[in-house]
Amino acid sequence: MKILVFEDQKVKQLYPLTYLRPVWELRCGAGTILDRIKRLFPKNEFLFWTRPELVPLYRRKSGKPVNETKALPGKESLMLLNGRWLPAPGEFVPSKKEERVLCGETLLYAHLAAEKVNEEDDLCSLLKKTEDLPPKEVQARMINYPWDLVRYNAEALKEDFSLLGKRGVKGKMAPESIIYGPEDNLYIAPGAEVHPMVVLDTKGGPVIIAEGAKVFPFTRIEGPSYIGPNCQIVGGKIREGCSFGPECRVGGEVEETIIQGYSNKYHDGFLGHAYVGEWVNLGALTTNSDLKNDYSTVSVYCGGQLIDTGEIKVGSFIGDHTKTSIGTLLNTGTVIGMMCNVLGVGVLLPKYLPSFAWFISGKVLKGFGLKNQIQTAVAAMSRRNVQLLPEEEALLAQIYEATKEERAEAIAKSRG
Repeated sequence: MKILVFEDQKVKQLYPLTYLRPVWELRCGAGTILDRIKRLFPKNEFLFWTRPELVPLYRRKSGKPVNETKALPGKESLMLLNGRWLPAPGEFVPSKKEERVLCGETLLYAHLAAEKVNEEDDLCSLLKKTEDLPPKEVQARMINYPWDLVRYNAEALKEDFSLLGKRGVKGKMAPESIIYGPEDNLYIAPGAEVHPMVVLDTKGGPVIIAEGAKVFPFTRIEGPSYIGPNCQIVGGKIREGCSFGPECRVGGEVEETIIQGYSNKYHDGFLGHAYVGEWVNLGALTTNSDLKNDYSTVSVYCGGQLIDTGEIKVGSFIGDHTKTSIGTLLNTGTVIGMMCNVLGVGVLLPKYLPSFAWFISGKVLKGFGLKNQIQTAVAAMSRRNVQLLPEEEALLAQIYEATKEERAEAIAKSRG
Protein backbone atom coordinates (compact mmCIF):
# COMPACT_ATOMS: atom_id res chain seq x y z
CA MET A 1 0.00 0.00 0.00
CA LYS A 2 1.22 3.48 -0.94
CA ILE A 3 0.41 6.35 1.38
CA LEU A 4 -0.36 9.81 -0.01
CA VAL A 5 -0.16 12.39 2.78
CA PHE A 6 -2.12 15.48 1.75
CA GLU A 7 -3.07 18.95 2.91
CA ASP A 8 -6.63 20.26 2.93
CA GLN A 9 -7.90 23.85 2.95
CA LYS A 10 -7.70 24.18 6.73
CA VAL A 11 -3.92 24.36 6.51
CA LYS A 12 -4.30 28.13 6.04
CA GLN A 13 -5.65 28.34 9.59
CA LEU A 14 -2.12 27.38 10.69
CA TYR A 15 -0.41 30.40 9.10
CA PRO A 16 2.20 31.76 9.74
CA LEU A 17 3.63 28.41 10.93
CA THR A 18 2.88 26.65 7.62
CA TYR A 19 4.05 29.32 5.18
CA LEU A 20 7.37 27.54 4.59
CA ARG A 21 6.40 23.92 5.32
CA PRO A 22 3.58 21.42 4.88
CA VAL A 23 1.40 20.92 7.93
CA TRP A 24 2.87 17.47 8.63
CA GLU A 25 6.31 19.01 9.20
CA LEU A 26 5.08 20.91 12.25
CA ARG A 27 6.36 19.60 15.56
CA CYS A 28 4.36 18.00 18.36
CA GLY A 29 5.95 15.73 20.92
CA ALA A 30 9.49 14.51 20.26
CA GLY A 31 9.18 14.86 16.49
CA THR A 32 6.98 16.07 13.65
CA ILE A 33 3.45 15.00 12.75
CA LEU A 34 4.99 13.06 9.84
CA ASP A 35 7.31 11.18 12.22
CA ARG A 36 4.24 9.91 14.07
CA ILE A 37 2.46 8.95 10.85
CA LYS A 38 5.51 7.03 9.62
CA ARG A 39 5.55 5.02 12.85
CA LEU A 40 2.14 3.64 11.90
CA PHE A 41 3.40 2.54 8.48
CA PRO A 42 7.09 1.65 8.84
CA LYS A 43 7.26 -0.41 5.63
CA ASN A 44 5.13 1.66 3.27
CA GLU A 45 6.07 4.04 0.48
CA PHE A 46 5.16 7.67 1.13
CA LEU A 47 4.04 10.28 -1.40
CA PHE A 48 2.99 13.85 -0.69
CA TRP A 49 0.51 16.42 -1.97
CA THR A 50 0.87 19.99 -0.76
CA ARG A 51 0.15 23.58 -1.90
CA PRO A 52 1.60 24.36 -5.36
CA GLU A 53 3.91 27.10 -4.07
CA LEU A 54 5.55 24.65 -1.62
CA VAL A 55 6.23 21.91 -4.16
CA PRO A 56 9.74 22.91 -5.40
CA LEU A 57 11.09 23.48 -1.89
CA TYR A 58 9.54 20.41 -0.29
CA ARG A 59 10.51 18.18 -3.19
CA ARG A 60 14.13 19.22 -2.69
CA LYS A 61 14.08 18.93 1.09
CA SER A 62 12.22 15.61 1.27
CA GLY A 63 13.67 13.90 -1.80
CA LYS A 64 10.24 12.28 -2.27
CA PRO A 65 7.54 12.52 -4.96
CA VAL A 66 5.49 15.66 -4.31
CA ASN A 67 2.34 16.40 -6.36
CA GLU A 68 3.58 13.88 -8.97
CA THR A 69 0.71 12.08 -10.66
CA LYS A 70 2.96 9.51 -12.35
CA ALA A 71 4.02 8.20 -8.93
CA LEU A 72 0.43 7.48 -7.87
CA PRO A 73 -0.63 4.38 -9.84
CA GLY A 74 0.83 0.92 -9.31
CA LYS A 75 -0.02 -2.59 -8.27
CA GLU A 76 -0.56 -1.48 -4.68
CA SER A 77 -3.62 0.20 -3.25
CA LEU A 78 -3.44 3.88 -2.29
CA MET A 79 -4.29 5.43 1.06
CA LEU A 80 -5.01 9.14 1.21
CA LEU A 81 -4.10 10.39 4.68
CA ASN A 82 -4.80 13.86 6.07
CA GLY A 83 -1.55 15.54 7.16
CA ARG A 84 -3.35 17.33 10.04
CA TRP A 85 -3.98 14.05 11.84
CA LEU A 86 -1.90 13.56 15.00
CA PRO A 87 -2.23 9.81 15.50
CA ALA A 88 -1.91 8.13 18.87
CA PRO A 89 0.00 4.83 19.22
CA GLY A 90 -2.18 1.92 18.13
CA GLU A 91 -4.94 4.22 16.90
CA PHE A 92 -4.88 2.89 13.33
CA VAL A 93 -5.79 -0.68 12.45
CA PRO A 94 -4.64 -1.54 8.89
CA SER A 95 -7.40 -2.73 6.59
CA LYS A 96 -7.24 -4.11 3.05
CA LYS A 97 -10.80 -3.10 2.22
CA GLU A 98 -11.79 0.19 0.66
CA GLU A 99 -13.14 2.64 3.18
CA ARG A 100 -13.50 6.34 4.00
CA VAL A 101 -12.82 7.34 7.59
CA LEU A 102 -14.10 10.68 8.88
CA CYS A 103 -13.48 12.76 11.99
CA GLY A 104 -16.58 14.91 12.09
CA GLU A 105 -16.83 16.32 8.56
CA THR A 106 -13.08 16.02 7.94
CA LEU A 107 -11.60 13.18 5.92
CA LEU A 108 -9.04 11.44 8.11
CA TYR A 109 -8.00 8.81 5.57
CA ALA A 110 -9.42 6.81 2.69
CA HIS A 111 -8.31 3.54 1.08
CA LEU A 112 -8.59 3.21 -2.72
CA ALA A 113 -8.05 0.03 -4.71
CA ALA A 114 -5.10 0.10 -7.10
CA GLU A 115 -7.29 -0.12 -10.22
CA LYS A 116 -9.03 3.13 -9.30
CA VAL A 117 -5.84 5.21 -9.48
CA ASN A 118 -4.30 6.45 -12.73
CA GLU A 119 -1.74 8.95 -14.00
CA GLU A 120 -4.35 11.60 -14.78
CA ASP A 121 -5.43 11.83 -11.16
CA ASP A 122 -4.70 14.82 -8.99
CA LEU A 123 -5.69 15.30 -5.37
CA CYS A 124 -9.14 16.65 -6.23
CA SER A 125 -10.02 13.70 -8.46
CA LEU A 126 -8.73 11.20 -5.90
CA LEU A 127 -10.79 12.77 -3.14
CA LYS A 128 -13.82 12.70 -5.44
CA LYS A 129 -13.35 8.96 -5.93
CA THR A 130 -13.45 8.39 -2.18
CA GLU A 131 -16.94 9.89 -1.83
CA ASP A 132 -18.63 6.64 -2.89
CA LEU A 133 -16.75 4.52 -0.34
CA PRO A 134 -18.55 3.30 2.79
CA PRO A 135 -18.03 5.92 5.52
CA LYS A 136 -16.86 5.31 9.06
CA GLU A 137 -16.73 7.95 11.81
CA VAL A 138 -14.04 8.05 14.49
CA GLN A 139 -12.66 10.41 17.11
CA ALA A 140 -9.14 11.62 16.38
CA ARG A 141 -6.75 14.44 17.24
CA MET A 142 -6.82 16.91 14.36
CA ILE A 143 -4.58 19.97 14.20
CA ASN A 144 -7.06 22.68 13.25
CA TYR A 145 -5.29 25.70 14.77
CA PRO A 146 -1.78 26.48 16.08
CA TRP A 147 -2.85 26.15 19.72
CA ASP A 148 -3.87 22.52 19.10
CA LEU A 149 -0.18 21.62 18.75
CA VAL A 150 0.57 23.16 22.15
CA ARG A 151 -2.51 21.54 23.72
CA TYR A 152 -1.48 18.02 22.67
CA ASN A 153 2.26 18.40 23.17
CA ALA A 154 2.66 17.05 26.71
CA GLU A 155 0.49 14.03 25.90
CA ALA A 156 2.40 13.41 22.68
CA LEU A 157 5.73 13.59 24.51
CA LYS A 158 4.68 10.85 26.91
CA GLU A 159 3.52 8.68 24.00
CA ASP A 160 6.77 9.21 22.11
CA PHE A 161 8.87 8.32 25.14
CA SER A 162 6.90 5.11 25.71
CA LEU A 163 7.75 4.05 22.15
CA LEU A 164 11.35 5.23 22.27
CA GLY A 165 12.51 2.05 23.98
CA LYS A 166 15.48 3.91 25.44
CA ARG A 167 16.13 4.82 29.05
CA GLY A 168 18.97 6.09 31.18
CA VAL A 169 22.09 8.16 30.66
CA LYS A 170 24.07 7.32 27.53
CA GLY A 171 25.78 10.71 27.21
CA LYS A 172 27.65 12.71 29.84
CA MET A 173 25.99 13.78 33.07
CA ALA A 174 28.05 15.54 35.72
CA PRO A 175 27.83 13.97 39.20
CA GLU A 176 26.96 17.40 40.62
CA SER A 177 23.63 17.29 38.73
CA ILE A 178 20.60 15.33 39.91
CA ILE A 179 17.63 13.39 38.60
CA TYR A 180 14.62 14.37 40.69
CA GLY A 181 12.11 11.61 40.13
CA PRO A 182 12.10 8.21 38.41
CA GLU A 183 15.34 7.52 36.57
CA ASP A 184 13.50 5.39 34.01
CA ASN A 185 11.73 8.59 32.90
CA LEU A 186 14.98 9.98 31.54
CA TYR A 187 16.93 9.49 28.33
CA ILE A 188 20.17 11.34 27.62
CA ALA A 189 21.42 10.35 24.18
CA PRO A 190 25.03 9.54 23.31
CA GLY A 191 26.93 12.74 22.62
CA ALA A 192 24.68 14.86 24.82
CA GLU A 193 26.13 16.67 27.85
CA VAL A 194 24.53 17.68 31.14
CA HIS A 195 26.83 20.04 33.05
CA PRO A 196 27.08 20.44 36.84
CA MET A 197 24.29 22.06 38.86
CA VAL A 198 21.42 20.88 36.65
CA VAL A 199 18.10 19.44 37.90
CA LEU A 200 16.19 17.03 35.66
CA ASP A 201 12.70 16.70 37.17
CA THR A 202 11.04 13.51 35.87
CA LYS A 203 8.23 13.32 38.42
CA GLY A 204 5.64 14.76 36.01
CA GLY A 205 6.84 12.99 32.88
CA PRO A 206 9.84 11.98 30.79
CA VAL A 207 12.80 14.17 29.89
CA ILE A 208 14.47 13.42 26.54
CA ILE A 209 17.81 15.05 25.71
CA ALA A 210 18.83 14.29 22.12
CA GLU A 211 22.21 13.78 20.49
CA GLY A 212 24.66 16.67 20.74
CA ALA A 213 22.52 18.72 23.12
CA LYS A 214 24.19 20.63 25.95
CA VAL A 215 22.49 21.59 29.20
CA PHE A 216 24.52 24.23 31.01
CA PRO A 217 24.71 24.93 34.77
CA PHE A 218 21.80 26.35 36.78
CA THR A 219 19.19 24.83 34.47
CA ARG A 220 16.07 23.01 35.61
CA ILE A 221 14.07 20.88 33.14
CA GLU A 222 10.65 19.46 34.05
CA GLY A 223 9.15 16.53 32.20
CA PRO A 224 7.56 15.91 29.90
CA SER A 225 10.07 17.81 27.78
CA TYR A 226 12.19 17.22 24.70
CA ILE A 227 15.53 18.93 24.05
CA GLY A 228 16.39 18.40 20.38
CA PRO A 229 19.70 17.62 18.64
CA ASN A 230 22.50 20.13 19.26
CA CYS A 231 20.31 22.40 21.39
CA GLN A 232 21.90 24.46 24.13
CA ILE A 233 19.97 25.20 27.32
CA VAL A 234 21.65 28.09 29.10
CA GLY A 235 20.54 28.58 32.69
CA GLY A 236 16.98 27.83 31.66
CA LYS A 237 13.89 27.19 33.75
CA ILE A 238 12.23 24.75 31.36
CA ARG A 239 8.77 23.90 32.61
CA GLU A 240 6.60 20.96 31.55
CA GLY A 241 5.32 20.42 28.02
CA CYS A 242 8.26 21.88 26.07
CA SER A 243 9.65 20.61 22.76
CA PHE A 244 12.65 22.21 21.09
CA GLY A 245 13.69 21.18 17.59
CA PRO A 246 17.34 21.05 16.45
CA GLU A 247 19.95 23.74 17.05
CA CYS A 248 17.95 25.95 19.44
CA ARG A 249 19.52 28.18 22.08
CA VAL A 250 17.18 28.57 25.05
CA GLY A 251 17.39 30.36 28.39
CA GLY A 252 15.00 32.06 30.79
CA GLU A 253 11.58 30.63 31.65
CA VAL A 254 9.74 28.52 29.08
CA GLU A 255 6.51 26.59 29.65
CA GLU A 256 4.32 24.44 27.37
CA THR A 257 6.09 25.75 24.28
CA ILE A 258 7.21 24.28 20.96
CA ILE A 259 10.13 25.70 18.97
CA GLN A 260 10.37 24.36 15.43
CA GLY A 261 14.17 24.59 15.38
CA TYR A 262 17.20 26.82 14.74
CA SER A 263 15.81 29.63 16.92
CA ASN A 264 17.24 31.62 19.81
CA LYS A 265 15.74 32.56 23.15
CA TYR A 266 19.05 32.84 24.93
CA HIS A 267 18.12 35.37 27.58
CA ASP A 268 15.75 35.99 30.48
CA GLY A 269 12.08 36.51 29.72
CA PHE A 270 9.00 34.29 29.73
CA LEU A 271 7.64 32.24 26.83
CA GLY A 272 4.55 30.18 27.61
CA HIS A 273 1.93 28.19 25.68
CA ALA A 274 3.59 29.34 22.47
CA TYR A 275 4.79 28.03 19.12
CA VAL A 276 7.91 29.57 17.57
CA GLY A 277 9.08 28.91 14.01
CA GLU A 278 12.64 28.54 12.67
CA TRP A 279 15.37 31.20 12.56
CA VAL A 280 13.59 33.36 15.14
CA ASN A 281 15.63 35.49 17.53
CA LEU A 282 13.92 36.71 20.70
CA GLY A 283 15.82 39.58 22.30
CA ALA A 284 16.59 39.71 26.01
CA LEU A 285 13.52 40.03 28.26
CA THR A 286 11.10 39.31 25.42
CA THR A 287 8.01 38.08 27.25
CA ASN A 288 4.59 36.84 26.28
CA SER A 289 1.46 36.77 28.42
CA ASP A 290 -0.41 33.46 28.33
CA LEU A 291 -3.19 34.24 30.83
CA LYS A 292 -5.73 37.07 30.89
CA ASN A 293 -6.31 38.95 34.13
CA ASP A 294 -9.97 37.88 34.22
CA TYR A 295 -9.14 34.22 33.49
CA SER A 296 -11.47 34.20 30.47
CA THR A 297 -10.73 32.24 27.29
CA VAL A 298 -8.22 33.67 24.84
CA SER A 299 -9.06 34.73 21.27
CA VAL A 300 -6.51 34.54 18.44
CA TYR A 301 -6.51 35.95 14.90
CA CYS A 302 -6.55 33.16 12.30
CA GLY A 303 -7.27 33.74 8.62
CA GLY A 304 -8.33 37.31 9.30
CA GLN A 305 -10.87 36.28 11.94
CA LEU A 306 -10.74 36.46 15.71
CA ILE A 307 -11.26 32.89 16.95
CA ASP A 308 -12.14 31.96 20.53
CA THR A 309 -9.67 29.18 21.37
CA GLY A 310 -11.72 27.90 24.28
CA GLU A 311 -8.44 27.84 26.21
CA ILE A 312 -7.59 29.90 29.29
CA LYS A 313 -3.85 29.73 28.61
CA VAL A 314 -2.63 30.75 25.15
CA GLY A 315 0.66 32.51 24.49
CA SER A 316 2.10 33.63 21.15
CA PHE A 317 2.60 32.17 17.67
CA ILE A 318 5.67 33.49 15.86
CA GLY A 319 6.55 32.88 12.21
CA ASP A 320 9.95 31.98 10.76
CA HIS A 321 12.81 34.52 10.57
CA THR A 322 11.10 37.03 12.90
CA LYS A 323 13.24 39.07 15.30
CA THR A 324 12.31 40.89 18.51
CA SER A 325 14.25 43.58 20.36
CA ILE A 326 15.10 43.63 24.05
CA GLY A 327 12.12 44.21 26.29
CA THR A 328 9.47 43.18 23.75
CA LEU A 329 6.07 42.50 25.32
CA LEU A 330 3.58 40.19 23.60
CA ASN A 331 -0.06 40.20 24.62
CA THR A 332 -2.07 37.05 25.31
CA GLY A 333 -2.75 35.22 22.04
CA THR A 334 -0.47 37.37 19.87
CA VAL A 335 0.29 36.20 16.31
CA ILE A 336 3.41 37.54 14.59
CA GLY A 337 3.96 36.70 10.93
CA MET A 338 7.21 35.61 9.36
CA MET A 339 10.19 37.89 8.72
CA CYS A 340 8.89 40.60 11.05
CA ASN A 341 11.13 43.01 12.92
CA VAL A 342 9.71 43.96 16.32
CA LEU A 343 11.04 46.79 18.48
CA GLY A 344 8.37 46.65 21.14
CA VAL A 345 10.12 48.21 24.12
CA GLY A 346 7.51 49.31 26.66
CA VAL A 347 4.60 48.90 24.22
CA LEU A 348 2.31 45.90 23.82
CA LEU A 349 2.13 44.56 20.29
CA PRO A 350 -1.19 44.39 18.46
CA LYS A 351 -2.85 40.95 18.53
CA TYR A 352 -1.75 40.36 14.94
CA LEU A 353 1.30 41.60 13.02
CA PRO A 354 1.40 40.68 9.30
CA SER A 355 4.42 39.00 7.75
CA PHE A 356 7.36 41.18 6.66
CA ALA A 357 6.09 44.13 8.76
CA TRP A 358 8.01 46.17 11.31
CA PHE A 359 6.65 47.30 14.67
CA ILE A 360 8.48 50.33 16.08
CA SER A 361 7.37 52.76 18.81
CA GLY A 362 3.81 51.44 18.73
CA LYS A 363 3.44 51.76 14.94
CA VAL A 364 3.25 49.15 12.19
CA LEU A 365 5.65 49.99 9.35
CA LYS A 366 6.41 48.41 5.98
CA GLY A 367 10.04 47.62 6.85
CA PHE A 368 13.01 47.75 4.51
CA GLY A 369 11.82 45.37 1.81
CA LEU A 370 12.21 41.77 0.76
CA LYS A 371 15.79 42.01 -0.53
CA ASN A 372 17.18 43.20 2.79
CA GLN A 373 15.09 40.66 4.71
CA ILE A 374 16.58 37.88 2.62
CA GLN A 375 20.09 39.19 3.25
CA THR A 376 19.35 39.05 6.99
CA ALA A 377 18.09 35.48 6.64
CA VAL A 378 21.24 34.43 4.78
CA ALA A 379 23.40 35.95 7.52
CA ALA A 380 21.42 34.28 10.32
CA MET A 381 21.38 30.86 8.66
CA SER A 382 25.12 30.96 7.95
CA ARG A 383 25.70 31.07 11.72
CA ARG A 384 24.41 27.47 11.82
CA ASN A 385 26.17 26.54 8.57
CA VAL A 386 22.86 26.37 6.69
CA GLN A 387 22.28 27.89 3.24
CA LEU A 388 19.12 29.60 2.04
CA LEU A 389 17.99 27.46 -0.91
CA PRO A 390 16.97 29.09 -4.22
CA GLU A 391 13.57 27.40 -3.90
CA GLU A 392 13.24 28.92 -0.43
CA GLU A 393 14.05 32.40 -1.69
CA ALA A 394 11.49 32.06 -4.48
CA LEU A 395 8.85 30.97 -1.97
CA LEU A 396 9.64 33.94 0.28
CA ALA A 397 9.07 36.26 -2.68
CA GLN A 398 5.67 34.68 -3.33
CA ILE A 399 4.62 35.02 0.30
CA TYR A 400 5.80 38.64 0.33
CA GLU A 401 3.49 39.44 -2.57
CA ALA A 402 0.60 37.39 -1.16
CA THR A 403 0.70 39.27 2.17
CA LYS A 404 1.12 42.77 0.71
CA GLU A 405 -2.55 43.74 1.12
CA GLU A 406 -2.88 42.75 4.77
CA ARG A 407 0.40 44.54 5.49
CA ALA A 408 -0.95 47.74 3.92
CA GLU A 409 -4.18 47.45 5.94
CA ALA A 410 -2.25 47.03 9.21
CA ILE A 411 -0.07 50.06 8.42
CA ALA A 412 -3.10 52.22 7.61
CA LYS A 413 -4.88 51.12 10.81
CA SER A 414 -1.77 51.88 12.86
CA ARG A 415 -1.64 55.42 11.48
CA GLY A 416 -5.23 55.95 12.58
